[in-house]
Amino acid sequence: MEKESDGLRKRTRKEEVEEDMVLTKKHGPKEKEDKSESWLSVLVQVTPPYLCAGLGMVGAGLVLDSVQYWPVFQTLPELFIMVPALIGLKGNLEMTLASRLSTHANLGDLDTLEQTMVMGSANLALIQVQGVVVGALASVIAMLMAWLVDLDRVDMSRGLIMCASSVITASAASFILGIVMVIVIAMSRRYSVNPDNVATPIAAALGDLVTLSLLAFVATFLNNYGAFVAVVILFGYIIITPFCFDKAKKNVHTSDILYNGWTPVLSAMVISSMGGKILNNVIMKFPDIAVFQPVINGVAGNLVGIQASRISTELHKTAKLGKLPEDITTCNLLNPLSTFSITCCSFSTMMSNNATAAGVLLFLVVPGHLVFNFAIGMSQGFGVITPFFLVLYLFAAVFQVGSLLHIANIMVHSMWSRGVNPDNSAIPYLTAFGDLLGGAFLATVFQIVDWTD
Repeated sequence: MEKESDGLRKRTRKEEVEEDMVLTKKHGPKEKEDKSESWLSVLVQVTPPYLCAGLGMVGAGLVLDSVQYWPVFQTLPELFIMVPALIGLKGNLEMTLASRLSTHANLGDLDTLEQTMVMGSANLALIQVQGVVVGALASVIAMLMAWLVDLDRVDMSRGLIMCASSVITASAASFILGIVMVIVIAMSRRYSVNPDNVATPIAAALGDLVTLSLLAFVATFLNNYGAFVAVVILFGYIIITPFCFDKAKKNVHTSDILYNGWTPVLSAMVISSMGGKILNNVIMKFPDIAVFQPVINGVAGNLVGIQASRISTELHKTAKLGKLPEDITTCNLLNPLSTFSITCCSFSTMMSNNATAAGVLLFLVVPGHLVFNFAIGMSQGFGVITPFFLVLYLFAAVFQVGSLLHIANIMVHSMWSRGVNPDNSAIPYLTAFGDLLGGAFLATVFQIVDWTD
């Protein structure tokens, strides 16, 4: 097994005195560790990648709005159930990767090219294994959701095409975006930019567009060439995946996730598939929903991913896994003010910083969605985007993101106190709940507008 990094080894020493000495030596005196982060600093670092990510999601929405009329989506409407699951899977794998690597970068574990190559290759192998397995399961769940209510649609050839389409999409998207993540985080560290603020938005900027485009083209290709080609491709993945498994197993930072990190990813896939079922049920009645669905879900996952990654990094830097910092134990985390008010837990610099960041992220929801809706209107026309629709849409988006930020504050601290690394577990649940809430809220908005017309 590859050598454990210095940053993690120092954090896992048993002696509390030695742990404090390590933190002091590595980060300086306690006063420096508790340095406050201004709202302007967070805003400046988050806004550019956030806007780029949102425009990427607009592009994904335009792709979905276009491909819903392709023959393959008419022949295999079950693909609509897989869309949120695959986008969510991509988000889960890339955001957890970004969160893990951002933590390692902030702890000095990616300061050399050798460290970056070792950490990057092991994590790429890990997300390949996760992508292939969960991609296959996502297709099975989509088939079950569609076929159990209509047994006449059961067809093994269709099932093989869906499975191969899902696996190829998940594998290729994870590989492409994983390489981008490693480069972005390494460069952020080099130029003194907090990777927690930029990594997840950049992943989101490309991720939804890449995933949807891959799914549409791969499914079309396989639908044209038949189930035999799908079987050959799936057999190839059966051969390759054990090599990726072995690579991830040999690295101390990914081996535990390889064996114990499946619950959040699989649970998130099931939750996201429920959002896909909502999309599949309403897209025939409201075809315009397709262009908005990746945007509202992507923005929420993007913003809550930033917050979860920031909180997790701070906990890694200041506390031992399984034990919350003393000043946080006195905060009532169930109180929404602990998430958004810097005065609620003002005695804790960490909580004040997190509240500042949460306020900035919530503030970005409305102007961001106004920009993204304007971009949609410029490309698709403003017929759907009436003032009444926009008010309902913005209210739904703010409530969605606000709820997720508060859940993230509770969930990350709760996982940490129970000895669960939130870098590996929190984001999949958060983005999946975001997909479910976004799908339900968006369907409600379209239904209310339809009732009032």
